[in-house]
Amino acid sequence: MSAPLLELRNLHVRAEGNDILRGVDLIVRAGEVHALMGPNGAGKSTLANVVMGHPGYDVTEGQILLNGEDIATWSTDERARAGIFLAFQYPEAISGISVVQFLRQAIAARKQLEELSVLEVRMDLMEWMDRLGMDPAFAERHLNDGFSGGERKRNEVLQMALLDPVLAFLDETDSGLDIDALRVVARGVRTVREARPSMGIVVVTHYVKLLEEILPDQVHILVDGRIEHSGGPELAEEIEAKGYDAWRPVTT
Repeated sequence: MSAPLLELRNLHVRAEGNDILRGVDLIVRAGEVHALMGPNGAGKSTLANVVMGHPGYDVTEGQILLNGEDIATWSTDERARAGIFLAFQYPEAISGISVVQFLRQAIAARKQLEELSVLEVRMDLMEWMDRLGMDPAFAERHLNDGFSGGERKRNEVLQMALLDPVLAFLDETDSGLDIDALRVVARGVRTVREARPSMGIVVVTHYVKLLEEILPDQVHILVDGRIEHSGGPELAEEIEAKGYDAWRPVTT
């Protein structure tokens, strides 16, 4: 069995004086897809943001290991350069910056280059937009400005493809999408995964529908800041049938 790509050991996290994660253990290996499911307020998005290095959260105990190295004190920029990617639940619009301009800066930062030619970026961008079935005119639009929910999420998938991360968190990528848009986005994720077979992916979601399109290797149930149960893809169907209360710890 290969060494862990990401390992969370007894991770405890606080924000604004509240305990949110209360001892999370998780191992993701290269090439694996993990689904993190749980009710609202369980800490799913917090976990994704903490691994990405969001400054609004305090790690009070435990470790975040990337390829065996503890990155808990690294900045968000350092983690991004090391190959961690986060697709946001609600990607923000940036008026005045085109998709291609944004990607040029992001790729240069990821590869730690002072300069990256527009031509090189545009060629890779056009290739990936063709693979993902996206209109070439999309590259000239201002980042997420006037984009539909589906377009914003497809843009996140496009960024993931071009930035070539070692580990990608998809934070509720299905949020706000109808079934047709969800399938288009999921197809894009599968396309990127086929081209980047060593990339680890953690999908944060409430819904089984996305997991029917992106088949996970493991499913984890996060309840009240802890992973209460892990299993194979069939666990998602159990959640659909039973809800999350079946996995809440019994209190006396």
